[in-house]
Amino acid sequence: MPLLETKNLMKTYRLPGGIDVPVLKGVSIAVEKGELVALMGASGSGKSTLMNILGFLDTPTGGTYRFDGEDVSSLDPDRRADIRSRRIGWVFQNFNLLARTSALQNVLLPLEYKRGRRSSRAAERDKAAALLEMLGLGGRLEHTPAQLSGGQQQRVAIARSLVNDPEIVLADEPTGNLDSATTVEILELFRRLNKERGITVVIVTHDAEVCDYARRTIRVKDGLATG
Repeated sequence: MPLLETKNLMKTYRLPGGIDVPVLKGVSIAVEKGELVALMGASGSGKSTLMNILGFLDTPTGGTYRFDGEDVSSLDPDRRADIRSRRIGWVFQNFNLLARTSALQNVLLPLEYKRGRRSSRAAERDKAAALLEMLGLGGRLEHTPAQLSGGQQQRVAIARSLVNDPEIVLADEPTGNLDSATTVEILELFRRLNKERGITVVIVTHDAEVCDYARRTIRVKDGLATG
C-alpha cells in the first residue's frame, strides 16, 4: 500500500472577479514507503501546489488523496494539522528558521506544538542535540542562523524536520539557495537519511541534476504528472 496516493487530483484557485485558475488538472501518483522521489517541473507547472496538498498545507478541489491508506481529501483543518505535525517533516528553500533563536531551539520548535503525551524537556533537548550532532553541527548548538552558513542553516532545518520522527520528509526546493558544492552535500544527506533510516523523501525541484539523487522522478507539467 503506498504511503501517498492521489487519483485525478485537482486544484483550482478562484481569483477576484470570479475567475477560476486550474493549477492541478487530474494528477494521479503514488509514492511507496521508503522511496526517495523527485517531483520535477518548471515554475508554474503545479509542483509546489501538489506538494502543499501532499503535506496538508492545502486541500484539493477534486479527486482523492490517500495518506497511508486513509482518504484525507477533505479533512478539517485541525485533523490536517495533527497529521502534519506528527507524521510529516518539512524542509523549505528559505530554511524558515527563527532568526534570534539558536540552532538547538529551532530544532526543538516542532515539539512545542506536539499534541498528547511528551517526553521530558531534558530528553527532548538531548534528542535535538543528537540530531544536530548527526548532521555535523554538534559544535553549533547555540549559534543563531546569522552565525551559520547557508548549508548549515539547511542542516538545522533538516534536523528540525526529523525531531518528531516523521514517516516522510517533504523538501520544497531545498537546495535553491545553496551553491553547487553545498547542494551536493545536502542531497547526499537526504540520500543517506533515506537509505539508513528508511525515511520516505519527496524533493520538489526544477533542477534535473537534483533528480540524479532520487530513485524515481515524477514530472509535473501543465498541471499533470507522469512518472
